[in-house]
Amino acid sequence: MVKKNRGFPFSRSARSLQENASRAGGAAAASYTLVGAILVLGGLGYAIDRWQGTSPWGLLTGLALGIVVGFYELVKTAWPR
Repeated sequence: MVKKNRGFPFSRSARSLQENASRAGGAAAASYTLVGAILVLGGLGYAIDRWQGTSPWGLLTGLALGIVVGFYELVKTAWPR
């Protein structure tokens, strides 16, 4: 006798997750770009500070540039054409 799997329906959950991601594609990408730009440019600023000994100016400049670039991409995605 074969038992039926009565566990969690993973295929339905995966399909639902994929549909949600498809609907939120642009907004999700813009938010990842915002966070990524802040982290990458802030990290580069920190690395420059460590290399040149200019603390905290490289970090602050990198964070400011990351915020500007990230919000630019966010506005570009969210602004209606």
